[in-house]
Amino acid sequence: MNDLMSFGLHRHWKRLLARSVATEAGTVAVDLAGGTGDVARLLARDPRRRVWVCDPSEAMMAAGRCRERDAAVRIGWIAGEAEALPFADASIDLVTIAFGLRNATRPDAALAEAVRVLKPGGRFICLEFSRPSFWLKPFYDFYSWFVIPRLGGVVARQSSAYRYLVESIRRFPDQRAFATMLTAAGFRDVAWRNVSFGIACLHSAVRP
Repeated sequence: MNDLMSFGLHRHWKRLLARSVATEAGTVAVDLAGGTGDVARLLARDPRRRVWVCDPSEAMMAAGRCRERDAAVRIGWIAGEAEALPFADASIDLVTIAFGLRNATRPDAALAEAVRVLKPGGRFICLEFSRPSFWLKPFYDFYSWFVIPRLGGVVARQSSAYRYLVESIRRFPDQRAFATMLTAAGFRDVAWRNVSFGIACLHSAVRP
Protein backbone atom coordinates (compact mmCIF):
# COMPACT_ATOMS: atom_id res chain seq x y z
CA MET A 1 0.00 0.00 0.00
CA ASN A 2 2.84 2.43 0.74
CA ASP A 3 4.25 1.82 -2.72
CA LEU A 4 0.83 2.15 -4.35
CA MET A 5 -0.22 5.28 -2.48
CA SER A 6 3.01 7.18 -3.03
CA PHE A 7 3.92 5.67 -6.44
CA GLY A 8 7.06 4.41 -4.71
CA LEU A 9 8.11 7.91 -3.64
CA HIS A 10 8.21 6.99 0.05
CA ARG A 11 11.38 5.00 -0.63
CA HIS A 12 12.99 8.03 -2.28
CA TRP A 13 11.96 10.25 0.66
CA LYS A 14 13.51 7.83 3.16
CA ARG A 15 16.74 7.75 1.17
CA LEU A 16 16.78 11.55 1.30
CA LEU A 17 16.47 11.34 5.08
CA ALA A 18 19.44 8.97 5.27
CA ARG A 19 21.51 11.14 2.93
CA SER A 20 20.75 14.21 5.02
CA VAL A 21 22.77 12.67 7.88
CA ALA A 22 25.38 10.90 5.75
CA THR A 23 28.19 13.08 7.09
CA GLU A 24 27.16 12.82 10.74
CA ALA A 25 29.87 11.32 12.92
CA GLY A 26 27.43 10.12 15.57
CA THR A 27 27.73 6.48 16.53
CA VAL A 28 24.33 5.88 18.14
CA ALA A 29 21.09 6.53 16.26
CA VAL A 30 17.48 5.78 17.16
CA ASP A 31 14.70 5.54 14.60
CA LEU A 32 11.42 6.16 16.41
CA ALA A 33 8.28 4.37 15.20
CA GLY A 34 10.75 2.48 13.08
CA GLY A 35 8.42 -0.43 12.35
CA THR A 36 10.09 -2.99 10.13
CA GLY A 37 13.34 -1.04 9.96
CA ASP A 38 13.27 0.56 6.49
CA VAL A 39 14.96 3.76 7.68
CA ALA A 40 17.19 1.97 10.20
CA ARG A 41 18.69 -0.21 7.48
CA LEU A 42 19.58 2.89 5.48
CA LEU A 43 21.16 4.52 8.52
CA ALA A 44 23.06 1.35 9.42
CA ARG A 45 24.92 1.36 6.11
CA ASP A 46 27.31 3.77 7.80
CA PRO A 47 29.76 1.47 9.66
CA ARG A 48 30.28 4.14 12.33
CA ARG A 49 26.72 3.85 13.58
CA ARG A 50 24.88 1.62 16.00
CA VAL A 51 21.20 1.93 15.10
CA TRP A 52 18.19 1.17 17.25
CA VAL A 53 14.63 0.71 16.04
CA CYS A 54 12.20 1.84 18.74
CA ASP A 55 8.57 1.01 18.10
CA PRO A 56 5.55 0.06 20.27
CA SER A 57 4.65 -2.81 17.94
CA GLU A 58 6.52 -6.03 18.66
CA ALA A 59 4.89 -7.62 15.60
CA MET A 60 6.22 -4.93 13.25
CA MET A 61 9.72 -5.27 14.64
CA ALA A 62 9.55 -9.07 14.40
CA ALA A 63 8.71 -8.71 10.71
CA GLY A 64 11.69 -6.38 10.35
CA ARG A 65 14.06 -8.83 11.98
CA CYS A 66 13.02 -11.45 9.43
CA ARG A 67 14.16 -9.14 6.65
CA GLU A 68 17.70 -8.80 7.97
CA ARG A 69 20.10 -10.50 5.59
CA ASP A 70 23.36 -8.69 6.21
CA ALA A 71 24.99 -9.74 9.47
CA ALA A 72 27.23 -6.66 9.27
CA VAL A 73 24.26 -4.33 9.65
CA ARG A 74 24.13 -3.20 13.26
CA ILE A 75 20.45 -2.82 14.20
CA GLY A 76 18.97 -3.30 17.64
CA TRP A 77 15.25 -3.59 18.30
CA ILE A 78 13.56 -2.24 21.41
CA ALA A 79 9.89 -1.77 22.27
CA GLY A 80 8.97 1.72 23.36
CA GLU A 81 6.73 4.70 22.74
CA ALA A 82 7.91 8.09 21.55
CA GLU A 83 6.42 9.77 24.62
CA ALA A 84 8.47 7.60 27.03
CA LEU A 85 11.72 6.52 25.38
CA PRO A 86 13.68 3.67 26.98
CA PHE A 87 17.03 5.49 26.69
CA ALA A 88 19.13 7.40 29.19
CA ASP A 89 19.45 11.17 29.19
CA ALA A 90 21.95 12.59 26.67
CA SER A 91 22.87 9.15 25.34
CA ILE A 92 21.93 9.36 21.64
CA ASP A 93 23.67 11.16 18.75
CA LEU A 94 20.82 11.08 16.23
CA VAL A 95 17.04 10.63 16.51
CA THR A 96 14.95 10.08 13.38
CA ILE A 97 11.27 9.49 12.81
CA ALA A 98 9.56 8.90 9.46
CA PHE A 99 5.78 9.19 9.13
CA GLY A 100 5.26 8.33 12.78
CA LEU A 101 5.05 11.51 14.82
CA ARG A 102 1.54 12.37 13.67
CA ASN A 103 0.36 9.10 15.25
CA ALA A 104 1.85 9.93 18.64
CA THR A 105 -0.78 10.54 21.31
CA ARG A 106 1.13 13.62 22.51
CA PRO A 107 3.56 14.90 19.87
CA ASP A 108 4.83 17.63 22.20
CA ALA A 109 5.80 14.99 24.78
CA ALA A 110 7.53 12.97 22.06
CA LEU A 111 9.59 16.01 21.08
CA ALA A 112 10.49 16.64 24.71
CA GLU A 113 11.70 13.03 24.98
CA ALA A 114 13.81 13.44 21.86
CA VAL A 115 15.45 16.49 23.44
CA ARG A 116 16.04 14.52 26.65
CA VAL A 117 17.78 11.52 25.08
CA LEU A 118 19.89 13.47 22.58
CA LYS A 119 23.40 14.51 23.48
CA PRO A 120 24.16 18.24 23.28
CA GLY A 121 24.65 18.93 19.59
CA GLY A 122 22.70 15.80 18.64
CA ARG A 123 20.32 16.02 15.70
CA PHE A 124 16.61 15.32 15.33
CA ILE A 125 15.28 14.53 11.85
CA CYS A 126 11.57 14.12 11.12
CA LEU A 127 10.16 13.06 7.76
CA GLU A 128 6.43 13.68 7.67
CA PHE A 129 3.59 14.46 5.30
CA SER A 130 2.96 18.18 5.05
CA ARG A 131 1.19 20.82 2.92
CA PRO A 132 1.76 20.69 -0.84
CA SER A 133 2.26 23.71 -3.09
CA PHE A 134 -0.90 25.65 -3.91
CA TRP A 135 -1.02 24.46 -7.52
CA LEU A 136 -0.81 20.80 -6.45
CA LYS A 137 -3.23 21.00 -3.53
CA PRO A 138 -6.54 20.47 -5.46
CA PHE A 139 -5.21 17.32 -7.16
CA TYR A 140 -3.60 16.10 -3.94
CA ASP A 141 -6.83 16.64 -1.97
CA PHE A 142 -8.87 14.71 -4.52
CA TYR A 143 -6.38 11.85 -4.54
CA SER A 144 -6.20 11.78 -0.73
CA TRP A 145 -9.90 11.87 0.04
CA PHE A 146 -11.29 9.77 -2.81
CA VAL A 147 -8.55 7.49 -4.16
CA ILE A 148 -6.50 6.41 -1.14
CA PRO A 149 -9.46 5.06 0.94
CA ARG A 150 -10.69 3.11 -2.08
CA LEU A 151 -7.22 1.67 -2.64
CA GLY A 152 -7.15 0.68 1.02
CA GLY A 153 -10.52 -1.03 0.67
CA VAL A 154 -9.56 -2.99 -2.43
CA VAL A 155 -5.95 -3.90 -1.63
CA ALA A 156 -5.82 -4.03 2.17
CA ARG A 157 -9.57 -4.40 2.82
CA GLN A 158 -9.26 -1.61 5.38
CA SER A 159 -10.76 1.52 3.85
CA SER A 160 -11.51 3.01 7.28
CA ALA A 161 -7.84 2.75 8.28
CA TYR A 162 -6.84 4.70 5.21
CA ARG A 163 -9.49 7.33 5.81
CA TYR A 164 -7.88 7.76 9.23
CA LEU A 165 -4.48 8.02 7.53
CA VAL A 166 -5.68 10.92 5.39
CA GLU A 167 -7.32 12.62 8.38
CA SER A 168 -4.14 12.29 10.46
CA ILE A 169 -2.12 13.92 7.68
CA ARG A 170 -4.53 16.86 7.59
CA ARG A 171 -4.35 17.28 11.37
CA PHE A 172 -0.56 17.39 11.50
CA PRO A 173 0.90 20.93 11.64
CA ASP A 174 2.17 22.44 8.41
CA GLN A 175 5.82 23.21 7.80
CA ARG A 176 5.97 26.51 9.66
CA ALA A 177 3.75 25.39 12.56
CA PHE A 178 5.84 22.28 13.15
CA ALA A 179 9.02 24.35 13.11
CA THR A 180 7.46 26.44 15.86
CA MET A 181 6.74 23.26 17.83
CA LEU A 182 10.37 22.18 17.53
CA THR A 183 11.56 25.53 18.82
CA ALA A 184 9.09 25.40 21.71
CA ALA A 185 10.37 21.92 22.62
CA GLY A 186 13.86 23.35 23.13
CA PHE A 187 15.55 22.64 19.79
CA ARG A 188 17.72 25.13 17.93
CA ASP A 189 18.85 25.45 14.29
CA VAL A 190 15.35 24.42 13.20
CA ALA A 191 14.93 24.06 9.44
CA TRP A 192 12.84 22.23 6.90
CA ARG A 193 13.10 21.06 3.30
CA ASN A 194 10.05 20.30 1.17
CA VAL A 195 10.15 17.16 -0.95
CA SER A 196 7.84 16.39 -3.86
CA PHE A 197 6.49 19.95 -3.80
CA GLY A 198 5.60 19.82 -0.11
CA ILE A 199 3.67 16.55 -0.08
CA ALA A 200 6.28 15.53 2.44
CA CYS A 201 8.78 17.58 4.42
CA LEU A 202 12.14 16.83 5.98
CA HIS A 203 12.48 18.71 9.27
CA SER A 204 15.77 19.02 11.14
CA ALA A 205 16.79 20.46 14.51
CA VAL A 206 19.64 20.31 17.01
CA ARG A 207 19.65 19.87 20.78
CA PRO A 208 21.53 22.80 22.38
